[in-house]
Amino acid sequence: QVQLVESGGGLVQAGGSLRLSCVSSGRTFSAYVMGWFRQAPGKVRTFVAGISQSGSTTDYADSVKGRFTISRDNAKNTVYLQMNSLKPEDTAVYYCATGRSPFIRTIRPSNFDSWGQGTQVTVSS
Repeated sequence: QVQLVESGGGLVQAGGSLRLSCVSSGRTFSAYVMGWFRQAPGKVRTFVAGISQSGSTTDYADSVKGRFTISRDNAKNTVYLQMNSLKPEDTAVYYCATGRSPFIRTIRPSNFDSWGQGTQVTVSS
């Protein structure tokens, strides 16, 4: 059973930066695509970013392109989300997610299943 533990959330002013981390355990981390999703109050959870097993391929939601960067360290079983130029509309609970199967190579929102407990990001104006 995979376990995902996020950290790094907090309160930041608009224009600021945060770096989220997610440590995975319980399965071979390097075999799975990884991703970040977020859920704002009263809204559905949406895809933010994803990264392939090797880290060579990434994908982003249009709303965060050019501001957020996803990366991974397979030696540390950790995926990161560097968030720059934060906006109030980035306020949400951010969740780490892992792919449904090691055979899945494409980064697609429907290809993720297991989730962490989430970390709150609040951006003040």
